[in-house]
Amino acid sequence: MGSRLIGDETALWAAAARVLDANWTGAATVPSPGLYPHQWSWDSAFTGIGLAHHRPDRAEAELLSLFRGQWATGMVPHIVFSSTEPRRAYFPGPELWLSAAQPAAPHGVDTSGLTQPPLQALTALHVVRATGDVDRAFLAPLYPCLVAQHAYLARDRDIGGSGLVSLCHPWESGLDDSPAWDPPLAAVDPRGVAYAGGDHDRYVALVGGMRAAGYRAEYLRDDHPFVVEDPLFNAVYLASTHALAELADLVGADPRPHREAAERIHDALLERLWDESAGCFRARDLRTGRLIRETTVSGFAPLLDPELPDGIVRSLADLLLSAHFAGAAGYPVPTCDIQSEAFDRGAYWRGPTWVNTNWLLWAGARAHGLGTVADLLFGSTVRLVRQSGFREYFDPFDGSGRGSHDFSWSAALVLDLLTARRAP
Repeated sequence: MGSRLIGDETALWAAAARVLDANWTGAATVPSPGLYPHQWSWDSAFTGIGLAHHRPDRAEAELLSLFRGQWATGMVPHIVFSSTEPRRAYFPGPELWLSAAQPAAPHGVDTSGLTQPPLQALTALHVVRATGDVDRAFLAPLYPCLVAQHAYLARDRDIGGSGLVSLCHPWESGLDDSPAWDPPLAAVDPRGVAYAGGDHDRYVALVGGMRAAGYRAEYLRDDHPFVVEDPLFNAVYLASTHALAELADLVGADPRPHREAAERIHDALLERLWDESAGCFRARDLRTGRLIRETTVSGFAPLLDPELPDGIVRSLADLLLSAHFAGAAGYPVPTCDIQSEAFDRGAYWRGPTWVNTNWLLWAGARAHGLGTVADLLFGSTVRLVRQSGFREYFDPFDGSGRGSHDFSWSAALVLDLLTARRAP
């Protein structure tokens, strides 16, 4: 730690580091003890960003461990199951996905059949920058895995043909029960599934269809009922594509294909997901061809695009600071428009504040010189964990902690925020 950490920031750093140490399994970090006993894709990516400042050796191991589960198609699954945990320690467990029956799945490792926002290349670049050293033993095996991951997304998941990736399940978004998914989920037939009722049955029905079709790209393109272009997923995809170009330079590969891909993603985000009338980005339902009208925190994620036009940046900042979001929340940023009928302050991704989405918006705000927004996000995030600990998510009005305790990405991203504070 550096001298710029003041007061209880030093204690906060130490507390965050203790959470990460406690959740370390020897090969990877579980999101939280007990409730989430396996390795999740973007949890590991966020955790690696913090570990880069605390234990860079573990940050490297975290990423390499995740890619043990990469499929031959290049897909990085959203869950890599621990072989030491009981098979029913978490639902959905291996028995839902049946990855072992898929020829493209890795041998000897059970995984899910979905993916998540591809943050891993950005995490790898964070590790390199944090250490100031290009670890060839780390990047040499990782870089081709990252290239294969992005190739899979461009080849099998650009269902709209525009350059954007399509989600085929709400769980792929990372914002599992966001109200943005309500309209496309309504078209999913849950008959024959009896899990927990409502949308949970639809979630399982979607997996059943994908599994029965062998998770084939042709099925997702032609027959799967849930196909959505999401601004958060694609903003992360764009940021990691830029990172992949920088990593290519470091390993002596050609960065030009990644730069060309980034330009295409940038253009498609503006053309297909920007809603001028609303002043934000919205998800697009490819089965209806329409933008989904719900305004959520995902709509601000394209701030991660370093080439976002100034007018759009200003519109996003105005909406973020308005009474629809930060302006009406004591502990921003709520994950759904507070004035929406779908807003629920206690319902997972339908209203509460999360450290990881705050971090994404903070990173985007800093990149565009939005000092007021970045300071607000830094201050509110640190205030949340000071008050309630490293919880999974938080009430946006009173800051009370909800969900799991000692949540890894909450601790890890606070380390990154504190590192930025102490930097010259």
